[in-house]
Amino acid sequence: MKHILTVLLTFVYLQLTAQDSTHKSIMVQTIGRLPYLEYGLGDDRLGGAKMTYLDSGIVMPVIDSADGDYRVKLSKNHSAYISKENVKILPDKRSRPYYLTSNWRVYGNDTTGFDYVTINLDERLPYRSVQQINPSRIAIDIFGATSNSNWISQFSSVKEIKNTWYEQTEDDVMRVFIELKHNQHWGYNISYDSVFPKLIVRVKRQPPVLVLSKLKVAIDAGHGGTNLGASGVKTGILEKDYTLRIATELNKLLRKNKVNTFMTRTSDTTLDMIERVEMLKAWNPDILISIHLNSSGNALIKGTSTYYRYIGFRSLSQSVLKKMLELKLVEIGNVGSFNFALSGPTDYPNCLVEVAFLSNIDDEKKILDPKFRTAVAKKIFDGINDWLKKIK
Repeated sequence: MKHILTVLLTFVYLQLTAQDSTHKSIMVQTIGRLPYLEYGLGDDRLGGAKMTYLDSGIVMPVIDSADGDYRVKLSKNHSAYISKENVKILPDKRSRPYYLTSNWRVYGNDTTGFDYVTINLDERLPYRSVQQINPSRIAIDIFGATSNSNWISQFSSVKEIKNTWYEQTEDDVMRVFIELKHNQHWGYNISYDSVFPKLIVRVKRQPPVLVLSKLKVAIDAGHGGTNLGASGVKTGILEKDYTLRIATELNKLLRKNKVNTFMTRTSDTTLDMIERVEMLKAWNPDILISIHLNSSGNALIKGTSTYYRYIGFRSLSQSVLKKMLELKLVEIGNVGSFNFALSGPTDYPNCLVEVAFLSNIDDEKKILDPKFRTAVAKKIFDGINDWLKKIK
């Protein structure tokens, strides 16, 4: 009997200690420009696999430390890694045993051209989102959240949001569903109110007229300045120079067809990825095209490819690749889940084009030819137009 009592008391003590440890764990808050979570500690030339970008001011407990990252607790069964540079320690902050959600509001704003879903919370909690197709939906996991949402007020002012609802998938994970009226994803942004812990999902409406001359198209010429990119295998030409030449050709063609355009750079300028993302988000394009030239350690590899990260944006990259292949280039493929910084924002459909290989003599000759660069611009232009026709 005495042995059983000792075991029970030890069990209770360990449980209380564990709870107390959780309660007193170090709390951090996201800071800086475009903080993001990673799934693990894996790494390659594009960085670790990103789970999600986050707003600033989001609070999470630290459960471990590894090199330059903290491992943070998202919920009972979920964790992630975040750079120590993207958080600050909150010495007086303590984790609560639970966080509740409150009422929702779903409405549209004709002035901004967006629909909105707002969810009141107890704290600025971490989240991640997934684009779904067939049907077209946005699914958002709010980590650490337990539902106390007993009503969702939905207004007739919405134009893109068809339905909204949630599921409590785990005791401390709420999954938000936003079903869209159109098949094509046009983008969304997740952030918090500047004053209150209110999650705001801003959903971009499908443009009323699906004609290229009515849209805003952003063009990114890869690399630039001190970021040289790849170099030609025979001539030594630099990627940064020829991505700009192709981007300029595309910009000229779009402008000739009355398209409102924006280029992240128009000269040999050094821009980091965060600067590019920030200027793109500020301009709020309908479409982003990013131009790059490929390279390989195998000089025999040549061809063209397009890239996307989110499934809802894949169709744009497929249409562009189909037209690029009309240039008699070898197909390298349509590459998804691409962990490239400019593919990361969910705000607008985007497509990265790796035009051809500088490391291959045949492709390098093509890249040096002004007629080929003009033809590339035309095929990208045609690919965007074909994509718009399919959406109609």
